[in-house]
Formats: sequence, C-alpha cells, structure tokens
Amino acid sequence: MSSLLYVYYGDDFTGSTDVLESLALAGIESVLFLGLPSQKHLEAFPSCQTIGIAGDSRSQTPDWMSANLPEIFERLKAFEAPVTHYKTCSTFDSSPTQGNIGRAMEIGHEIFTPEFIPIVVGAPHLGRYVVFGNLFATANGQVYRIDEHPTMRCHPVTPMTEADLRKHLAKQTAMPVGLMDVRALNVDAATALATEKSAGTQAVLFDGIDDASLATTGKLLWHEATHRPLFAVGSSGLTEALITQWQSTGITAPSPKHQSKPVDQILVLSGSCSPVTEGQIRWARVNGFTAISIDPSKLTNPATTVATAQAAEQECIEELAKGRSVILYTALGPLTTGAAPHGEQLGTRLGKLLKSLLSNNPVRRIIICGGDTASHALQQLGLYALTWSASVEPGAPLCHAHSDDQIFRNLELVLKGGQIGGQDFFELVRNGGRTLRR
Repeated sequence: MSSLLYVYYGDDFTGSTDVLESLALAGIESVLFLGLPSQKHLEAFPSCQTIGIAGDSRSQTPDWMSANLPEIFERLKAFEAPVTHYKTCSTFDSSPTQGNIGRAMEIGHEIFTPEFIPIVVGAPHLGRYVVFGNLFATANGQVYRIDEHPTMRCHPVTPMTEADLRKHLAKQTAMPVGLMDVRALNVDAATALATEKSAGTQAVLFDGIDDASLATTGKLLWHEATHRPLFAVGSSGLTEALITQWQSTGITAPSPKHQSKPVDQILVLSGSCSPVTEGQIRWARVNGFTAISIDPSKLTNPATTVATAQAAEQECIEELAKGRSVILYTALGPLTTGAAPHGEQLGTRLGKLLKSLLSNNPVRRIIICGGDTASHALQQLGLYALTWSASVEPGAPLCHAHSDDQIFRNLELVLKGGQIGGQDFFELVRNGGRTLRR
C-alpha cells in the first residue's frame, strides 16, 4: 500500500487550490502539480501525504477527455493511494458537450474498475448543499436551488438548468446512479450503501447538508477505501468528509491557520463574468485600485490582439510604477444577451499578457479570477506546482508557486472562482489574509 492517503485531479485550477487548502488546514502536507509531474519534480516533495494534479477538463469536450484523461488517470492509479478523486466544482456545472462529468466517470470506471463510484458534491463550508439528490447553493446570503441560482442558472458556458444531480448526470452518461439520501445517512448508512451496490448501480450520489452528514460519508468511504481503492467524483466536500474521518482516528491533526505578510501592491487578472467578481472590482476601484478594462473580442482577434495587449500592458506598467495595485478585467458582470464567451482563447491570451508583465515588473502577488481563466492563463507561466501559503477566504487560498524559472520562484497567487469572496477580497489578499480594520 502506498504511503499516500489521497490523490486527485482537479477539473479546473481554482477548484484544485480549494482542495489544497482543505488538506493544508488539516495538517496534511500536500502539493498541487500543474500538469503530469516529472520524477524530478516529484522528488522535490518527498514527504507529501497527498498529491494533486490541476487540469482544465471542465472547459473541454468529451473527445478531449477521451484523448487525455486515460493517461492522467493511469498516472494517478500508479500512486496506489486508497482514494483517487476526480475533483469537480461544487456547483457541478457541466454539460454533455463541455466539462462532461459523466464522461469522466466512464473513463474512471474503465481505468480503475471500481466496485462503485461515490459522488460527493455537497460542501457546506462553501455554502453548497445536496438534499435528496438536489443541489442548492448560496448567493448574497440566500440559499437557492442551483437552477434558480442568480449566477449559475445563467452561466455563460454551462448554465445549470437541473437541480436533481442524477437527472443532470443522465444527460451526460448512461451509467446508473443511486442515491444515499439524508435518511439513509442518519439511520444505517452501511446497510443502505450495500443495498445500493447490490442493486447494480455503478455510481452512488451522497447527500451532504452539514458536518454530520459529511462525517458519516467520510467514515463510510474510508472504510471502503481501506478494503479496495476508491475512484470518487465530487467537490472539496469529499475532501472534507475524508479529513473528518482521518482526524477522528488520529491519522492527521488540524494545523493552525496561517497568515501571510501584507504587500504594497498586487496585480489582479479577471476574466470572470460573475456578479460577485463585479462587486469586488467596483469596490476595489473606489478603494485605491486602478481598474483597466480590456475588450475580450479585440484581445482574441488575431488582427488586434498584439496592439490590445500592448496597450493594456503599458497602462498597467505606468500604474504599477506609481505604487498602485492594478486590476485587468475583461467583463464587469454577466455577459449581455447574445454575447459569446471566449473561454480557452481568452484565458490563454490573458496568461501571455500576465507572463510579460511579471517578467518585467517587481509585483509578486497576483490574483486570477474565473475558473476557466485561471486554468488557461496560469498554464502560460511555466510553473510546475503550487503549495499552500495562507488562508484568505474558504475556497481561494494564497499559494506559493514552484518553477524552474527563477523569475517566478517567489510568486504568490490566488486563483479565485467567480462566486468566491466578499467585496473587499482583493484588499484582503493584499493584506495577506488579515482582517481589515477601517
């Protein structure tokens, strides 16, 4: 048996750092690789108990998954960890044509040949709840069914139009999915799971509404994993469930929260269309940050991309030279009706712009906003791994970059999903995670 407790593949970079933070706060030494690691890079982290690989399958097609996920899953399988986790966003947004979670499950079933695939999506620490198989998520202090959520119901790429996750998955795979609902978790979970498995279900969705339900799930799944390695799917709620079990049995112990030092200025790169990110940009703009708008159509048009990037870079350099923190953004709230999202192409262009800025400026703490933006932009920097540095807000930790390029070795960064953080999030990052006092 491997000495590793757990390995995972994140279907986007922001969600991958969410898991990294959960593990770090539990006192579990972890590393997140930004691609399949070389032996040299693996040997740089000899004492890690968990290993993650950040990816971008959330923004890819089923054909891409069929071509790329088998190699990734085979590498994860070779670690021989008790649990291998295909990590999804806690909003579970996906579709038959993009970020198809069902297809990822099918490939995982082929590679790992599991007895069943647990699906754990509820993440109460992030305001995500699954009850009788239906997903709910918070927004502005209110809890919404995911198909009525003010942002996720109109997501520009993968809008969530179905709250029943088994119905949602049925559009992506023919794999039968059972359910461990709150009643089963509260009464005799082991017997209920045995019944689900004997019924021939290849995957089982677990409800998750609070710490108690996650604790029951974690205990049940770790028991399964110690007898036969698990391939599981879901959010960082699965990670939290396992951590609860590991701590209750003394495998791990919590680590005190850590804060980083404040810095004079930061650089923010945003491709997010979320109203939450919009509020953060607006707050920062009236609180000392310079906000520079970039037209995404011009940045992604081959005829105008160079001039657009150069103009934004020059303006950014001038503001950074004045000692100001700068936000480069391509959207301020949801896209207008009919506007096309630019996805991977936009993230890649923004990443190249960011690389040029970091190569020629002393700023060393950055934020990248938007799941797809972060996944594609960060790949342009040539980093090979991230480790946790400090907590800022749940789901968006401050991370330390590891690179073979000396220019990027002291880089600190936060990868922020669109729904994460309060209005003063950018200033909180600049402050090193310290609570602001005004």
